[in-house]
Formats: sequence, C-alpha cells, structure tokens
Amino acid sequence: MIVAYKQTAGRGQKGNSWEAEPGKNITFSLLIKKPNLNVKEQFYMSEAVSLAIVDALEKYATGFKIKWPNDIYYDDRKIGGILIEHSLDNDGIAHTIIGVGVNINQQVFTSGAPNPVSLTRITGEFYDMNALTEEFGALLERYCRFDGSRTQLEALHKRYLEKLYRYDGKPHPFVLPSGAQLNATIEAVAPDGILTLRHESDNSLHNYYFKEVGFVINKTKFL
Repeated sequence: MIVAYKQTAGRGQKGNSWEAEPGKNITFSLLIKKPNLNVKEQFYMSEAVSLAIVDALEKYATGFKIKWPNDIYYDDRKIGGILIEHSLDNDGIAHTIIGVGVNINQQVFTSGAPNPVSLTRITGEFYDMNALTEEFGALLERYCRFDGSRTQLEALHKRYLEKLYRYDGKPHPFVLPSGAQLNATIEAVAPDGILTLRHESDNSLHNYYFKEVGFVINKTKFL
C-alpha cells in the first residue's frame, strides 16, 4: 500500500481526474497479488473495496452509499472515488492495483467538480489522517481476502446491493451517451458489473456496461 501526501495527477475512471488538496485527503494505491478470483468474478473486488471504504467512513457518520459501479456518495454528493486495474496472465488475474481517493479534511474544492463533499464538511470535525489511513488499510485487507467460496461472494454482493445508491425500487433519472434522458428503476447488478435498469416508459429491462448510462443528479449529468 503506497500512500501519497500530495497527489498532482490523480486518475479516475476513463481519464477523469481527482482533486486532492495536499495533506487534507486520503489518496493511496494498494497492490494485491494473485487475488483469489477468476476473471469473470473481478467485479467482486470492486464491491469489496467500495464496502471497505463505506465501513471506514461510517465510523464517523451514517448515510454513505455506493453509486454504481464504485463511487462513494453521501446523499447526492461524492466523497470518494476508486479506480481498479487488473493485470491478467494465463491463470487469470495476476495482480490488481486499487487506487482510492477519499475527501477527508478538505473544505474548499476548486476543480469545478460538480458535487464534491468531504468528511469534515459532513461532520464539522477534523481528522487524524494517519489514523484514518490505517483504518482504511485494515478494512481493505479484511475485505479483499477471498476464500474462494460462493458463500463469501454472495454475502458480499448482498451487502453491496444494500448500500447501492438509488437501489430503492423507485424510478430515477438517467442519461445515455447520446444525451437522451430516461426514468428507470435499478433492478440488479450482475457479478460482472452489468447494471440492469427497468425503463419506466414501457417497463422493459435493459443492461448497461460502465459508461453506457449515467446518473442525473440535481439536473447534472454524471456519466
């Protein structure tokens, strides 16, 4: 696990950037060699990391959710981002690099990101960065130890759905890359990460990969 005090070129999904004021936020990368997952099960890693971050934050406040696939939200605002990259070999996943950024003590955001929030803006308190980083690391180590059993994976997926943002049986606004908007209900997330939405217009089910559909939050598009 490599922790950065200052991050100058934070990467997010699909080339997005991540703003982090030096010394105010948790930014780190974690290397896991030979995770006990096959290639078709790799989304379980995303679920595990997301839940570890949520568990760490919920020691200090409640109400955190995971916006599919793995952004960490508080209400309609983003507090954390995760980037997971797998390297494959003939046996499956050779190693995984997990990049995490979580806003902790930062109070002012200047990058133009539409909906950032930090733990200190939620609670009004300031936090010991070293202690928090150790808590994050311990939870990640626990969550990312896969024993190969279906029981563990099924329990992990169940809890992921319990924490999934807008997984409430109600229609919410989404947007397609074309700009077309629709109202839909989140029906499921498959083990490979595919999101299933039920379109309100005709009650039909549609599957979406990452970046094939985005959330509309406070009239802002989030692809």
